[in-house]
Amino acid sequence: MLVQILQTSLYGYALVFSMMCILWLIYRATNKPMIVDAGWGFGLAAIGMFYAYLGDGDITRRMIIGAMTAIWGIRLGSYLLFTRVLGHHHDARYDMLEKEWKKNIPFRYFLFYQYQALAIVFVTVQFIVIANNPAPGIALLEYFGIGIWLISVTGQTISDAQLNSFKNDPANKGQVCTTGLWNYSRHPNYFFEWLIWLSYLIFALASDGGWIALFAPAIMLFLLLRVTGIPLTEENAIRSKGERYREYQRTTSAFIPWFKKK
Repeated sequence: MLVQILQTSLYGYALVFSMMCILWLIYRATNKPMIVDAGWGFGLAAIGMFYAYLGDGDITRRMIIGAMTAIWGIRLGSYLLFTRVLGHHHDARYDMLEKEWKKNIPFRYFLFYQYQALAIVFVTVQFIVIANNPAPGIALLEYFGIGIWLISVTGQTISDAQLNSFKNDPANKGQVCTTGLWNYSRHPNYFFEWLIWLSYLIFALASDGGWIALFAPAIMLFLLLRVTGIPLTEENAIRSKGERYREYQRTTSAFIPWFKKK
């Protein structure tokens, strides 16, 4: 199984490496480095479907995991493409990166894009295991994973729509979004993103070697809570919204949706 995982991962890396090279060329032509965000979603969809196609396991299971990754990744990639890249959204995270890098910025972006490609390959290894599970029929644990996935994708879609609607209203400029799910979590989109990875873990545990899926939700949780997710987003929010956002931090759960603090 290990040899099969390594071989299939190399094929997957060739796929997303090529995709990120194309996106880097688009960045050079448009000067919109945030296109890599959309590439993350589309890359996850592409590699999930690719592994489902290459797998030699039960065809029903392969079709299910291929559809799950396609729906999730294409929805996420499309949302980021239309709101961040094609819209008028300015992402201060990339200003911070360029300020830190100072020189050789295009080359550093190329490396940054390829880091995203490696990350996609690393966190999707469980799809290889799932796609090569020969057991006929879908296990109860897999049905449970599908249920969590449905809840997660629905929650992420709703939270993204609520935030986008809030931002598109000129009256809300400089204000903090507390609409719907954002009233109970400062980052419901990140929470449901992580829950999606947890659903894949549950699904994978029904397959031999499914324990390898433990790494993905653990890594994603660390990145969201400590690295590129909440810390950078909140640093930018405080810079642009000041005391309004600090009050939001004092009263609202950072990650898991919960009731307001008094």
